[in-house]
Amino acid sequence: MRAVAWLAAVCAVATFPALADVIDGEWCAADGRHLSIKGPALVTPTGKSISGDYTRHSFLYVVPPADPGAGETVAMRLVNEETVHLRQGADPAAAAEAPVQVWKRCAPGITDARPSGGAASG
Repeated sequence: MRAVAWLAAVCAVATFPALADVIDGEWCAADGRHLSIKGPALVTPTGKSISGDYTRHSFLYVVPPADPGAGETVAMRLVNEETVHLRQGADPAAAAEAPVQVWKRCAPGITDARPSGGAASG
């Protein structure tokens, strides 16, 4: 019986790919915007490379000049491996109360279409 349980556990692990439980990666909004996070480095939807406050499950940054919403705070929280909730407001307190935007992990190769001037892709 013990061997059957072990075999079932091995098969379950082998069936699903290992996913890192981190916010790092490429994120896409339903309207076509995308951004990239790698540690404290972020590439905005317009392709600007900036840095922000990074934790394994969250990211906070101020929208750079000339971008839509310049000067506003963007707060992101990892919900699960494929979903991030993003909120944007005048400051961190306003961002915490702002409506949730749902972003999903991008399909492979999505950064190939990043505007020129963007940082490294995937």
